[in-house]
Amino acid sequence: MTLRQLVKRSSADQILELDIRAADDRDDHDTISLIPPPPLAFLSSKHSANLQTSAHLTSLESQPMSAAYRKYADLIPSISEPEWNQLNSLVDQDPDSFDNWEKLIQATEALEGGLGRSSSPEVIEQARRVFDAFLGKFPLLFGYWKRYADAEFAISGSDASELIYQRAVASIPGSVDLWTSYCSLKMETCPDDEEVRDLFDTAADFVGLDFLSHTFWDKYIEFEERMERQDLLIKLLERIIHIPMHQYARYFESYTTLGATRPIDELASEQDISDIKKSITNADRMGKPKSHAEVEREVRTQIHKLHTKIFSKTQEETMSRWPFEAEIKRPYFHVTLIDESELVNWRKYLDFEELEGDVERIRFLYEKCLVATALYDEFWFRYARWTLSQGEDLYEDVRNIYRRGSALFVPICRPAFRVAYAHFEEGTGEISLARDIFESELVELPGNLEILVARANLERRVAGVDAAIQFYKNELQSNTNDVYTKGSLVAEWSKLIWTSKGSDQEARDVFVQYKDKCLDSRYFWINYLQFELGLPTSSEIEHERYKRISEVHYEMRTTARLPPTTVKDLSHTYMVYLLERGGASAIQEYNRLDAEVNG
Repeated sequence: MTLRQLVKRSSADQILELDIRAADDRDDHDTISLIPPPPLAFLSSKHSANLQTSAHLTSLESQPMSAAYRKYADLIPSISEPEWNQLNSLVDQDPDSFDNWEKLIQATEALEGGLGRSSSPEVIEQARRVFDAFLGKFPLLFGYWKRYADAEFAISGSDASELIYQRAVASIPGSVDLWTSYCSLKMETCPDDEEVRDLFDTAADFVGLDFLSHTFWDKYIEFEERMERQDLLIKLLERIIHIPMHQYARYFESYTTLGATRPIDELASEQDISDIKKSITNADRMGKPKSHAEVEREVRTQIHKLHTKIFSKTQEETMSRWPFEAEIKRPYFHVTLIDESELVNWRKYLDFEELEGDVERIRFLYEKCLVATALYDEFWFRYARWTLSQGEDLYEDVRNIYRRGSALFVPICRPAFRVAYAHFEEGTGEISLARDIFESELVELPGNLEILVARANLERRVAGVDAAIQFYKNELQSNTNDVYTKGSLVAEWSKLIWTSKGSDQEARDVFVQYKDKCLDSRYFWINYLQFELGLPTSSEIEHERYKRISEVHYEMRTTARLPPTTVKDLSHTYMVYLLERGGASAIQEYNRLDAEVNG
C-alpha cells in the first residue's frame, strides 16, 4: 500500500501499519524495534485487533487510559543517569502530565552529549522508546514528530528519518510543516526525481488547500526550479493560482512572469486556445488580416485576461476566508483548552464552507479543525454527520471518522460519541461490532446509564423487547453497578414495559419488586411517582389512581432515604396533583402537606 493510500484512509489502524514497517526496517538493520502500542481501551473482543494503534490520545479528563499508559511507560527501563531516571519516574507516576513528558524528552535528547551515530545502543533504545510512548499519547504534536525525525536522521540517516515522517503525516495528514519538512528531506537525499515529485504531489493533496500552505508550495517550486523543468513549473503555478491563500498574489505574479516566456499551449487548455483563435479569425474578416506574430500576441493577451479573471476569483475567495483565518490563534493541537471565541470561529468557518458547497474544501477544513479541536466531540459529531449526508458510498469514510475520534481523541468520560459510533455500525448491519463498542465502553465506564440504556435499546431493536428486559435483569444482578445505577435501570425497565407492552400492572410490578432495594435511588423514586401520575385515568378509576399515587408519595417520604431537597420537590409535584386532580378531601391533605413541607 502506498503512502498516499495509507494517509487517505485516515483511520485508527493506519499508524500501526507504518509502525510495523518501521519495526521491520529496524530489525533489518539490527537496531531496536518499536515497542508495542499500549492496549486500546476503547474496543475489546475480536474487533480490537483491527483497531490497535500506537497513536492514542488521552485527554487529561480520560482517567481510565492512565493505567494503560503507566504500563506503557513501564516498558522504558532505567539507565545510569540519575536525573533522567527521576524524570522517567515522574512520567510513570503521572503519564497525563505534558510538562513531565517535555522534560523527559529534553533530557533524552541530551543524553551522552546529544543523540547521534556515536550514541550507545542503550541510549538509542531509550530515545526511541520515549518518543514512541510520548507520540503514542500525543500524536498531533507535529513539532515532536519533527524532533523525532531529526533524531533518527542523526542516529541512522535519511531512511530511518523518512519512516518517522511517514508515521507523522499519517498521524497529522493536514500538517503543512510536517509535509514540507518531509519533502525537504526527500529533495536532499533521494536521487530519483520522479519519486520526489510523487511525494510532493501526495503532499499537495493533503495540505495544498491550507490558507497558510505557501511554505509548502515554495518548496515544491524550488524543487522544480532545481530540476529546470519549466514546463512542469508553469503547470504547478497554474494550479496554485486557483487556491485562495495568504500569499495568492505573489504566485500570480510568478505565473505571469514565467508565462511570458512559455509556449502558448502551456498557458491554457486546447479548447480555450481554439476558441480565442476563432474569435480573432472572425474579427480579421472585418478588416486587415493579422500576421502570425500579431495573432500570437492577441492570443496571449486574451489568455492573460482569462488568468486575470482567475486572479479576481481567487482574490475574492481569499478575502471571504480571511476573517475566519485571522481568528484562528491556535491552529495546532495542545492539551490545554481552547478559548470559546476560537470554538465559535471554527463553527462559523465550517458553516461558511458548507454554504459554499465545495466538498473538497469542506472536508479539508474539517480535517484542519480537528487538529486544534481534537478533544471536543462536537466537531467529531459534526464531521461524521456531514460526511454521512454526502451519500452511502462514503460509509467507510464515516466509519474512519468514528474510529479516529473514538480510539484516539474523544475523552473516555464523554460516551455520547462512542454511542453514536455503535448506532452507526448497527445501521450498517455490524451488530456484533456495535455490541463490542458498548461492552468496551462499559469496561471503562461501568454503570454509565447512557451506555446501558443505549445497549438495552440495541437489543430491543435487533432481538425484541424480551431481550432488552433480559439485559436489564442481568445488569441488576451485576456487582459492577451500584444502587443508584440499579435504581435507574429499574425505572428504565419499567418504562420499557409500559411503552412497549402497554401493561401498567406489569410495569408497576417492577417498581414494587425493587423498591426496598432502591431506597437511596433518587432516579427510581422520581420515575416511580411520575409513572403513577402519568397513567391514563377517568372519573371512574381516579380514586384507585389516587390511592396508588398517595402510597408512592407516602413511601417516598417515610421509607426512602432521599435528600431533603428531593423529597420536597417530589412533594410539590404530588401537591400539584392534589390541586388539579384530587377529590373533595384533597384540599385538607394539600394544606397539611404545605405546612409540613414548606413550613
